[in-house]
Amino acid sequence: MPLLGNLIKRFLSVGEYLEQRPVDPVQMQHQTLRRLLARAQHTAFGQYYNFRDMLKSPRMVQAFTERAPLFDYDTMYERWWHMSLNGVENVSWRGRVKYFALSSGTSGAPSKHIPVTEEMTRAMQRAALKTFFALANFDVGPDLFTKSMLMLGGSSELEQQGGYFRGDLSGINANNVPFWLRPYYKPGTEIAAINSWDKRITEIARLAPEWDIGFLVGIPSWLQLMMERILEHHQLDNIHQIWPNLQVCVHGGIAFEPLKKGFEKLLAHPLIYMDTYLASEGFISYQDRPGARGMRLLLQNGIFMEFIPFNSANFDEEGHLKGSPSTLTIEDVEEGVDYALAISTCAGAWRYLIGDTVRFTDKSRSEIIISGRTKHFLSICGEHLSVDNMNQGIQAVEEQLGLNIREFTAGPVEEGPFFAHQWYIGCEPLADSQAVCGILDQRLKEVNDDYRTERAALLGIRVKTIPIDVFYQWQQAKGKMGGQNKFPRVMRGAQFREWETFVEQARKGNG
Repeated sequence: MPLLGNLIKRFLSVGEYLEQRPVDPVQMQHQTLRRLLARAQHTAFGQYYNFRDMLKSPRMVQAFTERAPLFDYDTMYERWWHMSLNGVENVSWRGRVKYFALSSGTSGAPSKHIPVTEEMTRAMQRAALKTFFALANFDVGPDLFTKSMLMLGGSSELEQQGGYFRGDLSGINANNVPFWLRPYYKPGTEIAAINSWDKRITEIARLAPEWDIGFLVGIPSWLQLMMERILEHHQLDNIHQIWPNLQVCVHGGIAFEPLKKGFEKLLAHPLIYMDTYLASEGFISYQDRPGARGMRLLLQNGIFMEFIPFNSANFDEEGHLKGSPSTLTIEDVEEGVDYALAISTCAGAWRYLIGDTVRFTDKSRSEIIISGRTKHFLSICGEHLSVDNMNQGIQAVEEQLGLNIREFTAGPVEEGPFFAHQWYIGCEPLADSQAVCGILDQRLKEVNDDYRTERAALLGIRVKTIPIDVFYQWQQAKGKMGGQNKFPRVMRGAQFREWETFVEQARKGNG
C-alpha cells in the first residue's frame, strides 16, 4: 500500500504542476466564453440572442454583455428553463436536460429547479479532480491516498419526473461518482440512497468502525452532527479513536471559521481544511494552497464570470438589481470590493445572478472569498452588514466567551417608529444574551465602518441565545435536514416573523 500511496501522490504532484503553469486569466475566460457560445449557438437561446454573430465579433465579450440581459432565477425559469423542465430539447443548452438540482438556497422559498447537464457533471468532476491535485501542496503523507473518502450530502435516491430526475445536487453527484473515486467512496450507494437524514446518519454511525476514513467532504455543520452521532453511538471521546487516519476535511456551503472551535472539540488533532465553492449552478472555486484565505477561481471549466459592484448604485436595500448595470470581467476587478457574481455556464445559465457576493483577496492568483448573499445583507439605514461581517462578529463572541456557536440568524424588527437588529444565536453552553450583545456590537463596529457610522440611527441590536437544537427543529420542519441545506443568516418579513413564532413555541415546549 505505501507504494500505491507514493504513486498516487506523485501523480497528484504532476497534476498540480500542470494546473499551476502560468496562464493569462483573461485569456482563459475569453476562451471559456467562446466555447460556451459556440456550443450553444444552435439552441433556442443562442439563436434568439444571435450567438453566431457574437462569435464573429472582434469584441466578443462586449457583444455578449451588450446583447444578452442579466437574469435571476425567476426570469431565467419563466422565459427558458420551464421548457427544459417539460422535456423540450436545445432550450438554453444543447440536448435534453436529464437532471435538475432542487435548491432553495437559504431563502426558504419554494425549490428552484437548476439544470444539471452532462457537460456540467463532467465539469464538476474535473473540478473535484483539481481539488484532489491541490493536496500535493499540503503536508500529507502518501498513505493518505489509500484511505477512503466520506462524502456527506443529500439522498442519492432521486425523484423521477417524467423525462428527468430531480434532487439535491450532492445526490445527483453521488449518482455520477467518477470511476477513479468509486473504490474510495463512502458511505456507499446503498446508504447514500436512504431518504431520511436521521436513518442515513444512524447507518453511517453503525458502520463507521468498518471504514478507514482519511477524508471528510461536506457542509461542516452537517459533518459535525454526523461525528457527534458516531461518538455517541460508540461511546467515544473523539473521532480519531474510530478513524485514526483522518487528515483532511474538504468543506463548503457556509463559513467554517465560526464553527471551527466546536468542530475541533470532536478531534484528537486538527485536520487539513480545504474550502470549496460548489453551488447547484456549478463548481466555482477551491482552496489550492495552505494558509490562503481565498479560493482559486476555476476560470477554464465551463463557467464564464462577470462581477457587478455590490453597492447602492446597482442594488437596492433588499438586494434587488437596479436597472441594467455594467459588469466587470476578471481583468477589471479590484481586491477588497464586494461583487455580485453573474455566471454563464455549460448547464445553460446565461449572465445568471447566482445570488452570492464575492471579494477578491488576491487578484494575481484569482482568489476570492464568499462575502455574503445579495439578499442577505442586513441594512436598514445604510449599515450594510455582510454575512462575512456577521461571521467575524460571531467568531469574536466564541473566542471571548468560550462558546460553541453553530447557527445564527438576524433580521430587522420594528419598535414603534424605530428599527433594531434582532439576533438569534444557537450556542453551547447557553450564554448571557447581554454579554453576547456587547461583544457582537463592538466587533461589528470594528469590521464595518458603515455600521459604526449608522449605528446611532438604530435602537440597537437585540440578542436571544437559544439551544442549537431549535435551528435543527426548524430545518426538520421545513424538510431541509442535511444535503446542501443552509440556515439563512438574514431573514426578513413573513419568514422572520414565522421564525420568531417558532422560537417562542419551542421555548414554551421546552419550558
